[in-house]
Amino acid sequence: MSVLPASAQQINGTPGSPGATTTIDGRYLPPPPPKFGGEIGLQASQSKPYWPARVVPPQGAPNVLLIMTDDQGYGVSGTFGGVIPTPAMDRIAQMGLRYTQFHSTALCSPTRAALITGRNHHSVGFGIISEQSTGYPGYDSVIGPESATIGTILKQNGYATSWFGKNHNTPSYQYGVAGPFDQWPIGMGFDYFYGFMGGETDQWTPYLFRNTTQVFPWIGKPGYNLTTDLADDAIAHLRQLNAAAPDQPFFLYYVPGGTHSPHQPTQEWIDKFKGKFDMGWNALREQIFANQKRLGVIPPGTQLTPWPDDLQKWDSLTADEKKLFARQAEVFAAYAAYTDHEIGRVIQEVEDEGKLDNTLIIYISGDNGTSAEGTTVGTPNQYTAYNGILDLPIAEQLKAYDAWGSAATYPHMAVAWSWAFDTPFKWTKQVASHFGGTRQGMAIAWPNRIKDAGGIRTQFHHMIDIVPTILEVTGIPAPVMVNGIGQKPIEGVSMAYTFDKANANAPSTRTTQYFEMFANRAIYHDGWIAATTPPAPPWLLGTAKLPEDVINGYKWELYNIAEDYSENNDLAATMPDKLRELQELFMVEAAKYNVFPLDNSVLSRVITPRPSATAGRNTFTYSGELSGLPESDAPSILNRSYTITAEIDIPASANGTTGRAASQGSSEGMLVTQGGRFGGYGLYLLKGKPVFLYNFVGLDRYRWEGPDALTPGKHTIVFDFKYDGPGFGKGGTGVLKVDDKEVARRDIPHTIPFIIALEETFDVGVDTRTPVDDNDYQVPFRFTGKLDKLTVQVWPVQLTGEDHQAMQRARAGADN
Repeated sequence: MSVLPASAQQINGTPGSPGATTTIDGRYLPPPPPKFGGEIGLQASQSKPYWPARVVPPQGAPNVLLIMTDDQGYGVSGTFGGVIPTPAMDRIAQMGLRYTQFHSTALCSPTRAALITGRNHHSVGFGIISEQSTGYPGYDSVIGPESATIGTILKQNGYATSWFGKNHNTPSYQYGVAGPFDQWPIGMGFDYFYGFMGGETDQWTPYLFRNTTQVFPWIGKPGYNLTTDLADDAIAHLRQLNAAAPDQPFFLYYVPGGTHSPHQPTQEWIDKFKGKFDMGWNALREQIFANQKRLGVIPPGTQLTPWPDDLQKWDSLTADEKKLFARQAEVFAAYAAYTDHEIGRVIQEVEDEGKLDNTLIIYISGDNGTSAEGTTVGTPNQYTAYNGILDLPIAEQLKAYDAWGSAATYPHMAVAWSWAFDTPFKWTKQVASHFGGTRQGMAIAWPNRIKDAGGIRTQFHHMIDIVPTILEVTGIPAPVMVNGIGQKPIEGVSMAYTFDKANANAPSTRTTQYFEMFANRAIYHDGWIAATTPPAPPWLLGTAKLPEDVINGYKWELYNIAEDYSENNDLAATMPDKLRELQELFMVEAAKYNVFPLDNSVLSRVITPRPSATAGRNTFTYSGELSGLPESDAPSILNRSYTITAEIDIPASANGTTGRAASQGSSEGMLVTQGGRFGGYGLYLLKGKPVFLYNFVGLDRYRWEGPDALTPGKHTIVFDFKYDGPGFGKGGTGVLKVDDKEVARRDIPHTIPFIIALEETFDVGVDTRTPVDDNDYQVPFRFTGKLDKLTVQVWPVQLTGEDHQAMQRARAGADN
């Protein structure tokens, strides 16, 4: 197997000339400034110029295209036996190799942190997603300067680096335009970023950034979809690089949102899958399993794990349930196929530029198992599940049947599909203890070097092994110091040895790997794995009671995966000594990699206090138009009383009207909003009348409206809400006033308890994303009067003693 040796610093070309280049030894980044090698006299005619050499990678270093999809378990892609065609991944597998024992961390942010740093997720602060971070080194969602990313390393060694699609590795409390930006992609070594910051976004109206600037590319573009837009932008970027510096190697990190919820492919792709899942999830599972055996991506003798008792079998469903659930799978499959198609366009661009042969392409299907966050029945609006509504009636969902996947929905599918798409394993995304949550299909191609085209590799590897693999094949060493800060060792091991056909059956160089998420945990060592049994399924989204004793309150299982690929035969009862040995090894590895303290809380960690510009504040004042504030920088109205006061001036002539029309309130527009179509609130004028609209996750819209349009002149509009706490998601009484006169009052039975909108912003004087009520207005609904001052006053959160106890563990780190 030929890979590039690490190079000492050397200059190529005439030293001091504009065309001179240099490779560096890469251990200390950036390298020290070179000495001036020319001559300086009193005047230029008596002097000799000398240009510092441009840093380039080692001779022959390949381009690197690193691709990863989202929320796809082992049985999703056709490349690994699934029924969903993935020809782009097939192409990579046919040019190169398929890996059948490659692993994630079981969750989005953690997997991505491991992937770009080459270190375990807890080692770089991502023991959990950023939205649930707590104040401990393994869980604070901060990739520190001691853990330089592959972007930083390659960039400083002369690569052009770029990132397209999902980030989810910036602390959620640093999404604001005020920065700091050191934890954004451009601060983590990527010259160019085009994508979204959080775990998900609406594909029709995405919360999207180019570098650090929010952009709105869908405006004026009917039919826009982010999945295509990402590919378009990546292709345009590759063409620009090729035109400007065709010989400069690139590192392109391509991570689209598919197939994380919301499942939103175009109608063209949905139509391709009509009727394809009418056989149901049990028959689908059998079909995938048969395909996997035929393709050789599971060993002969692999057992299909049992169907869980708490998920319905397809034959027990009603006709309406089958109709709805089949539609959910059709849209999911369309999204997966659509995503792969657009990935194929990016790969084709590399070939069209003549660079395919010397490009290392790594294509990973999923950053974890297929998601179970859609609940047992699915939902047309994922925010219902995020807020604890886990059993949305089938009849209610069927109202969205024809629109499923469109901009009118924010959908996810029933968890039984997710279980089937993780065939042949048990469990799903979030469950780090079992391969249903962590086993990912992966294909790697590098035509110049990998000659065993179509080969299969069975070595046990993990996301942390990608960075050292890239470093080995590029001939670039892992740095010991970056920007004056000593680096943590890379914790992964290179997989480059598997590229050689002679090593097809070589023992894995990874002999030990721990797994942990929400205290579900496992430890692999030399062909054995010990794993805790999940005390509650992930589709309950943290609403179930969990063991208080996180260390000793969990049951363990034991598998010899060298002989039992699918974890079907639990040996814990018959081999207690082996189990104890592995349990002790887990404790050693957990202590080494910042896994402690273990924490099994879920929803309480979503609302735990974190460092932010809003921490400790209870009064927020704005003036004029303001848009794009992320949730972390906005006043939170969840589980508390609050008062919103808008001081406005209605012009005597609005929108070019005068006289009676103006006096009847021609001014209208948004005063303040957070959220949109799938949940949130807005205070606005509609045909001059004041309105406060509270959108309870799309299920109910509670409205307060004044009877009269405002007259020209200054007015003060107040919405005051008294919360009926303590407890999560309680109701309350809202009062709308104009100039100290009550104009509307009503009680509402409940409010949003946990998440208003992950990717809808807080806007003043305008609405930039989706309306809180499509029947009232369309964005941007800019206020046509003058907004002198907008004040939001919030009162303390009202929770029960039990609620506070549930939050205490999650809050402890932030308080410290």
